Amino acid sequence: MSEFIKVTEQPSHYRHLEKMSVKEILTNINKEDKTVPLAVEKVIPQIEKLVQAIADKMMAGGRLFYVGAGTSGRLGVVDASECPPTYGVPYGLVIGLIAGGAKAITQAVEFAEDNLDQGWKDLQEHQINNNDVVVGIAASGRTPYVIGALKKCRENGIVTGSISCNPGAPVSKEADFPIEVVVGPEFVTGSTRMKSGTAQKLVLNMISTSVMIRLGRVEDNKMVNMQLTNDKLVDRGVKMVMDNTGLSDYEQAHQLLLKYGSVKKAVDAWLKK
Repeated sequence: MSEFIKVTEQPSHYRHLEKMSVKEILTNINKEDKTVPLAVEKVIPQIEKLVQAIADKMMAGGRLFYVGAGTSGRLGVVDASECPPTYGVPYGLVIGLIAGGAKAITQAVEFAEDNLDQGWKDLQEHQINNNDVVVGIAASGRTPYVIGALKKCRENGIVTGSISCNPGAPVSKEADFPIEVVVGPEFVTGSTRMKSGTAQKLVLNMISTSVMIRLGRVEDNKMVNMQLTNDKLVDRGVKMVMDNTGLSDYEQAHQLLLKYGSVKKAVDAWLKK
C-alpha cells in the first residue's frame, strides 16, 4: 500500500478565481474535467476485479450495497436507484446507504460521517450477509462511517470494495478490491464534488452497467428489461419490439409490450408462437 497523500485537499492549480471572467471559470473547470476519464482509465484493471467479484456474488443470489457520506453517498444512492428502472431488477437488489439517512440526500447532516459504527448498523438493518458485496465510496478515503462499515464487513466474511481519490487511502486498507482514482487538486480547493465526484460517478456507471450486462439484463445493446415508467420509454420499447420481432404495425407491437410488461417478455412470447 502506497503512502497516504491527501491530494484532494491540495491547493488548486488556479488562484484568484473571483477575478476570472465567467468564460475563464468555465474553460478552466472544463480543462480540469478532461483529466478525469484518463485517471479512470488507469484503474480499469482494479475496476474489472471488483466487477467480477460483484457479478459472481449476485449471480449466486447476493446483493450490492454502496455506503458513503456527502457527495459520495449521494452518488451511491443515485446509482442504486437507477438500476431497477433501467434494468428491471427488483428494488433492494442494489442498495445505496448514506451517512445521516434519507435526509442527508438533500441536506447536510452534521458529523454523520464521523460515526465509526453507524455504517455497520445501517447495513444490519438490511440483514447484510456474506452473500452480499459492500462498496465504500469516499473521495478522501478517510470517512469513518465508510471505514467502520467495511472493517466490520471483512470481520464477518463479506466481500468489500472501495472507491476513493487519494493514493494509499485508509479506506483502501479495509477493502478486498480497492479502487483509487487520483484526479489531482480540485478547481476550488477541497471541493470534492467536482473532479472527485465526477470520477466516482464514472466508476459507478462502469460497475453497475458491467454487472447488469453480466447478469443478462441487456441484450445486444438494448435495455430489454427496462421498466415502462413513462411515454418515452414505452415508445422506445415498442420500437425495440418491432425491431426484434419483425412486426411493422406499431399498435400491435404496443399492445404486445403492454400485455407482457417488458421488451424481453414481449419478444420471447412472440417468438414462441
